[in-house]
Formats: sequence, C-alpha cells, structure tokens
Amino acid sequence: MSTTTKNVYGGQAVVEGVMFGGKHHYVTAIRRKDHSIEYFHLPRKTNPLLSKFKKIPFIRGIIAIIEASANGSKHLNFSTERYDIDPKDDETIKDKEVSKLTMYLGVAVIGVISFLFGKFAFTLIPVFLAELTRSIFPSDFAQVMIEGLFKLLLLLLYIYFVSLTKLIKRVFQYHGAEHKVINTYEAGAELTVESVQAHSRLHYRCGSSFILFTVIVGVFVYMLVPTSPLWLRILDRLLLIPVVLGISFEILQITNKLRDIPVLKYLGLPGLWLQLLTTKEPDDDQVEVAILSFKELLKKEEETNQLIENEGIV
Repeated sequence: MSTTTKNVYGGQAVVEGVMFGGKHHYVTAIRRKDHSIEYFHLPRKTNPLLSKFKKIPFIRGIIAIIEASANGSKHLNFSTERYDIDPKDDETIKDKEVSKLTMYLGVAVIGVISFLFGKFAFTLIPVFLAELTRSIFPSDFAQVMIEGLFKLLLLLLYIYFVSLTKLIKRVFQYHGAEHKVINTYEAGAELTVESVQAHSRLHYRCGSSFILFTVIVGVFVYMLVPTSPLWLRILDRLLLIPVVLGISFEILQITNKLRDIPVLKYLGLPGLWLQLLTTKEPDDDQVEVAILSFKELLKKEEETNQLIENEGIV
C-alpha cells in the first residue's frame, strides 16, 4: 500500500514502553514487572488558535515542538511512575514520588529536554568554546564553523555517554521498536513481531534528525550575523533559536517527502546516521509492546472516526 494513502503517526520511546500519537488520541503501552501490559490514553485536544499557527510555515515547527514536549512529558511521567512499581502496590501508587534522577534521564534521552536549560546549553557552550580559539581562527566564517563543530561533538558525546547506562540503552531499544512499527505500517506490511523486526529502526521523521538539522541550519544562519563582540554573539544566538528551530522543522518535513526520490533522498541521510546512536535494535518483547501500543491507538482512532461519522461531530 502506498504511504501517501495512510495517516501520519508519530511516536516516542518511554521507560519500558512506547507512546504513539494520532489525529485524535495519544496512547502509551508499557510492560510491568509481572510482564503484563498497561495502557495510558489521552485525547488529543485541539486549540483553534494553535491550529491556525500550525498552518504557517516556520512558525508551525515551534508549535509542534511545544506540543510534543508537553504531551510527551505526560506519557513519560506515566511510564516512570509505573514501570518499577509492583502490581500489588497499585493502591498506593499515588503516594509514590517519582525519582528526579530517573525523570531527568528519561526526559533528556527521549528529547523532551527543558528548553531553558537544554537548548540554551547546547547553543551557548559551543559559543564559549569557539571563542577560546579566536586567536587561532579570528574570522567570522572560521568561528561559526568551529562553533558548529563543537556543537556537533557535544551532541554526539552526550548521546554516546548517556546511552552507556542500562536504562537509557533500553529506552533507545524502544525507540528502535517505535520506528520499526511505523516503518512496517507505512510499508503496508502485517504488524507482527517477525514482520516488524524485518524493518529498519531508522526513520526520516525522527526527532533525532531534527536535532541534527538544528546544528547544520545553525551554521548557515549564524553566517548572517557577526561573531564579535562576545555579548552580541550570545544575544544573536539566543534570539535566533526560534529561527533555527523553525527552519530545521521545515527541512525535516521536506526530507521526509523526498525520501522516495532518487538522489534527493540523500538529504535526510545525516539525520538517519545520528539515529544509529539514538536507536538500538529491540528484542522481540520490546517490539511486542510497541505493536500493542500502536494497535491500541489505531483502535481508539477508528472508534473516534466512527463516532464522528455517525453523529456528525466535528
């Protein structure tokens, strides 16, 4: 079946599970300690004002990031609260406080990084590092290139080192399972463990690709503004964060649309290469959780579509 005839679904890995989002719903499935599956459902609320902004190129990327962060955090909270709780303790779950360290690691790995800390840190630390090399590379062009190099190295080192922990490695495996399920669905193949495992763990629409595009786009955008004095360079970088994010989002959409066109499909390869770090090959149990999550979403979407059709709900 052609991918153009299918609805577009997105997802996110969470602790011991996967979240998928559709037009009307978000669904997360996680595997409990007793190996049972637990689901978390949230309706997709529509804000008329935001819906208008999401139709405007460049601005829609910022809105999409905010929405993804807000919705993803809710499902991440659910998974971190539930995955290490024995089913016998369900009655007291409301009294259990989620570990701040676990929450921080989960949020950081999946990409829902705090805007004020994460984005600012990955934007400004390379600026200061590049500034230290000004005596060797004094030109604006060289400074921007060095800054971009430091940003890329910082990103790769960060992902690599957090992936060494057991928790994050498993989250990356669920990330791979999420991609495999989406690729299987878009290919029109059967959603079985064997079929899903045969598909790639890489996907053009992944948030990992988006993060890499912000590094590449930033290099070109920063070429348009001066790198000195330092205070102006810092101010420019902060003010241009929305611009870089907006452009990067549009490029991500373009590369996804061009992925089946010879030659042009290679535009998305850098993002796919980064996913070799942010995804790992999942085991069959993890793929099963991802499949169950996606099938639950499809069921919820179909129920809502039938309700809309039968009752004329807009």
